[in-house]
Amino acid sequence: MLKDDKIKLRALEPTDLDALYRWENDTSLWGVGCSITPFSRKQLWDYIENYDGDIFSARQLRLIIENIATNEPIGTIDLYDFDPVNHRAWVGILVEPSHSHKGVASRALNLLARYVSECIGVYQLAAMVPEDNFPSCRLFEKCGYRLSGNLEKWLRIGDNYRNVLIYQRILSPKSET
Repeated sequence: MLKDDKIKLRALEPTDLDALYRWENDTSLWGVGCSITPFSRKQLWDYIENYDGDIFSARQLRLIIENIATNEPIGTIDLYDFDPVNHRAWVGILVEPSHSHKGVASRALNLLARYVSECIGVYQLAAMVPEDNFPSCRLFEKCGYRLSGNLEKWLRIGDNYRNVLIYQRILSPKSET
């Protein structure tokens, strides 16, 4: 359920430290998230070591996207602000630039949707995408998300603010993704 013929979604491992360090400290990505400071290897090691993969207690789930052919981590997909009462969560995804535009992100989003629908009982997923991030807008639309809102001036980049689009996907209990 968490893999296809190209990728698999798996739990964090200590061997993911270098990849997490690279991704979390890539300043070009800070504009789409909430990070504005670098992370040390020690901070990330502690995060991996103390990570609670129980979505019901932690209210979040981070999975590594792994290339099956090479066994290398090529991205991460996150569920956050999980709401078990209303059966919903937000999703975020990052794919290494060298693996982008190869279908990895859509495969990961579809695997995740099937897993959370069938195993966790999630009924809907939502994502926030900067309105000028056209590849991400197309990705979520391709994966069955629909545009459902706009948050004006939601992200601050320096002295400027960017609008964020809200994409939402309603899942059936037995999603055929």
